[in-house]
Amino acid sequence: MINNPELLALAGPIVAFAFSMSATPGPNNMMLTASGANHGFWRTLPHMLGITVGCMALMAGVALGLGALFQQWPVLQTGLKIVGSLYLIWLAWKIASAPPPDTTDPSSVRRPLTFWQAAAFQFANPKAWVMAISGIASFTLTGDAFLSSALVVILLIGMTNLPSIALWAGFGVAIGRILRTATHWRAFNLVMGLLTGACVLMILL
Repeated sequence: MINNPELLALAGPIVAFAFSMSATPGPNNMMLTASGANHGFWRTLPHMLGITVGCMALMAGVALGLGALFQQWPVLQTGLKIVGSLYLIWLAWKIASAPPPDTTDPSSVRRPLTFWQAAAFQFANPKAWVMAISGIASFTLTGDAFLSSALVVILLIGMTNLPSIALWAGFGVAIGRILRTATHWRAFNLVMGLLTGACVLMILL
């Protein structure tokens, strides 16, 4: 697969594309920043892995014709947008209304987003769709090499996505260390909730 000279020449651009899509602001990275600050890096790891695996599954679906299915039945895509928007609004409210973390009371510690929740959200995340459709359309080869090149594209994007989004979780951890008072925490969670909620516009527009 990767021995194909044409595909080897595309490896650099694929990684650059994946980094630009993964490391720039969007719903995933807003939630990871909030999760890193509130839960720490390691408790946010399943959330990060869910994002990466979900994006890879979405790209595989696009390569196998999922995008064409939405073109044939646009109502499916509309329904997915509505569900994704409602889910993102709920997540934004949970972030914005979250109390300051109480490390002295383990029973009060909230749970971060799970692997499966994060993976499923990618199918309603417009930025993930842009990355999936653009990546598959731009970097796969034609003919008999399509499937093998699609697999390479998916693997390279997935390998680039995880460390890229981890930067945002790490950024959240760093912010969490400088938030000293309950007022600081509430203000931070409110801002992150509003930024996450604002991402709904990306879905609906």
